[in-house]
Parts: sequence; C-alpha cells; structure tokens
Amino acid sequence: MIRNFTLSILKNLHLESSQFSTMASRKLAVCQMTSVADKSANLNVVSQLISDAAKDDVKMLFFPECCDYICENKDETIRSAENLLTGETVKKYRELAATHNVWLSMGGLHEKDEASVDKIFNTHIIINDKGDIVQTYRKLHLFDVDIPERNIRLKESDFCNPGGHIVAPVDTPIGKIGLSICYDLRFPELSTSLSMMKAEILTYPSAFTYATGLAHWHILLRARAIENQCYVVAAAQTGQHNAKRRSFGHALVVDPWGEVLADCGDSAPCYKVVEITDRLQEVRKNMPVFQHRRPDVYSLYSLSIRNKPFNEPPPPPPRTPPLATTGNVFGHVSVPETCVFHKSELTYAFVNLRCVTPGHVLVAPIRLAERNKDLTDEEASDFFKTVRLIQNLMERVHNTESCTVTIQDGPDAGQTVKHLHCHIMPRKKGDFIENDLIYLELAKHDQMRSGHPAKPARSLEEMEAEAKYLREELKKMTETS
Repeated sequence: MIRNFTLSILKNLHLESSQFSTMASRKLAVCQMTSVADKSANLNVVSQLISDAAKDDVKMLFFPECCDYICENKDETIRSAENLLTGETVKKYRELAATHNVWLSMGGLHEKDEASVDKIFNTHIIINDKGDIVQTYRKLHLFDVDIPERNIRLKESDFCNPGGHIVAPVDTPIGKIGLSICYDLRFPELSTSLSMMKAEILTYPSAFTYATGLAHWHILLRARAIENQCYVVAAAQTGQHNAKRRSFGHALVVDPWGEVLADCGDSAPCYKVVEITDRLQEVRKNMPVFQHRRPDVYSLYSLSIRNKPFNEPPPPPPRTPPLATTGNVFGHVSVPETCVFHKSELTYAFVNLRCVTPGHVLVAPIRLAERNKDLTDEEASDFFKTVRLIQNLMERVHNTESCTVTIQDGPDAGQTVKHLHCHIMPRKKGDFIENDLIYLELAKHDQMRSGHPAKPARSLEEMEAEAKYLREELKKMTETS
C-alpha cells in the first residue's frame, strides 16, 4: 500500500471554500415527516413542505430517508421502487425544485436495481434549483439486526444491495455537502473521508428506530460534527409508520462546535430553518485538528471514490488473457509478445491488464531484477532512457503534457510484483477529484494483483490492439525526431 498519499491534501485541507460561499443567504430547511406506504400521500407532504419553506427564502431543503414511502413488507417495498431517471416520484421532486427555485436533498429513496429482481438500492439524490440531478449516493452500510430472543429482525440486506463508492462532496448554494444515509452515521471513517475531501456539511437523512434513536441519535450526530468540524444536517422520520415500524424523529442541525441549532422533536410534518454562517471557518481556525493529524503514524485510505452523478453500467465480461508459457518474464508471469510495444536490448514496455488512467503502461527490465538497486549500470541507463522515451510517446498519443511516472521500489512502497517496473500514466487536468488520489487508484491496482479484483481485466484483443497502435506511433515518432 502506498503510504502518506494524503500529505499534500492535508497541507491544504479546508483552505478552499465552496464556489457558492460568497452568496448573501445560506439558509437551509431540515424536514421531518411520517412516511407511509401511500406514495401519493407522501409526495403531498413533501410538496407542502417545499412550498412553505420556499417562502422563508431557504436555498436548500433536506428530506429524510424513505421520504418516498415506507411499506410493511419486503415484497411491497421492492415492487414500489422506481428508476431514478424514469420514475414518476423523482420526476415530481425535480419539478418541485425547479418550480420553487430550491435545491433538494432527498435522502434514501428506493431505487430500482435494473440488474436484480429481488433487491433495490437505498439512494440519496441531490437536485439543483433547475431540477437537475447533480449527484447520487447509494448507502454503503446496511442496517442488519437480528435478535431472535427479542423477536427483532431488521435486515436491510434482505431487500437492498449496498453501494460501492464514497461520493465526492457536492457544491451547493449553502456549501460543500458530503452524502451519507442513516446507519452510515455509525461509521466515522466515512465522515472523516468526506471532511478530508473538504466537505463543510455532512448529511444523514434517517429513519432511526425509536430505541436506537433514544440511545444514540443526538450523541452520534454531535460527535460527527465535532470531530470533523462540519455542520451536520439530519432530516428524520418520526412516529408510527405502520404496525411494525416506529421512528425516533428529532431532525437536527448541529454546528461544527457541536451545538444543536435546530431540533424538530417528534412533530410531523414540519421543518426548521437554519442559516449557515462563518462558524465553520472560525472553529477550524481556532482548533486546526486536520493539520494536527499524523499521516506518518496512521492514515485513512478511501479506495473507491466517485464524483459522477451515476454509476457507469458494468462492461461485458472480457476474455482474460491466460498466463503465457512463453513470452517476456514479468515477476511470476509472462507477458505475451503481442502485448509488448517496445523492446530494447535490456528493457521492454508493455500494455497493462488493468489501467488506472487511459494509456497506463509499464516499463520493466528484461532480466528479472527485483529492485532498482539490483540493476547493473548498463541496465539502469537503458531502463531510464526507455522510461523517458515511452513517457514522450504516451503524452503524444494522449495529447497531454503531463504523466505520473512512479516506481514502487520494495514491498513497503506498495510493490506486489517482484520485478522492478515503472508505471507511466498520462494525466489530464481534473482527471481525479484530488490530484494525489491517483495513488489510491494505483493501490487498488496493486490489490487486484494480490487477488482482490475491483475492476475487470481488459480483454486480450483490446490489449493487443493497443500494443499494435503504440508500436506504429512509436515508429512514427522516432522517424520524425
């Protein structure tokens, strides 16, 4: 694993403000309701709350988990789920946002999973004041409690699939918002990851059970606000939804010092208005805890981060190239000659099975030398000469002026293949949320080689085609130089 990848991020942490931060008013409304199985009835409640709060000049409203519906059983819950882009419920939310010129946080909608007949996603969506969906987040942590002796069984995994990504904080008129849902509240790694990505407001739209809410709701929300020096907005369900389910209520807004600015108690439907101020900057300046972190001693690796509104559909399964019995030695495997696009007397360059960026290629000595120090002077000269040549090629091919060029020299530096190799990764502005997050992706790439694939391998045909193209482009480049 690559260490200290967060150093440059931490040095500049929280110094940037949201593009909306200069706006005169940053009012928000935190909402509370009692959802039932009737989607139409719940929509009427949402519509009335938006209409009323818009008159109070709020810029953004926050609605709780399950604001679309709460059913009594699994089958009805799954049947009622909708596609976010084509479903009528989200369409109405988008119309309401545009009509009233407000942003909406709709937390924990039941999203139909097109790939599954018996599971859905619990999805938090952000809608802007034009009615566009600007971000979505699928709940990572599913609430699974099974206590037979007390006749308690609440297993979200019975009907939900978990999400697979942390979502980068969203720019809104009231600040940068980090997205979570309900049970995520109990996992501080998520909120810390979001705050390290410059979140100013953490959201926890919830439908907390009465028993757990009574014991932990206020404590956990204040803790997340204090430890991350963020505002916390937690819209909530309250009251009796059906014979089987009751929610705690107490939708809250907490400031970065841990002070509760609004508490909706057990009233429903209702909302409370809070204005975001410079309190956040004041708290972070007076107690700069993020500058005091010790990444040299401990660190937090967020290995799956998304900033696009929707998850891309999975590609079709490729034909994974087999381990070659002949070819070019690369650690414990061989690289097929058809995947090699350059070879000198002592060094070769080849295309990659799984790429961190488009054009991610590798350069290695032909001899199986494990470490940089194991190269002879002649090998070292040829190796680094080849690295420069291939970097120039990849920048030309991918029309960029930058590359991340890195060697993980030894296991403590993240090396998982016992053969010296250099990663050459073409870079373009904005290709990662934070520039150094490329090292997180490289860490995932290394984990894949250790038997934990999170990204499918490319097909042999795709790799061979790329290698052929690069051979041709390299020939053109060297002929004209």
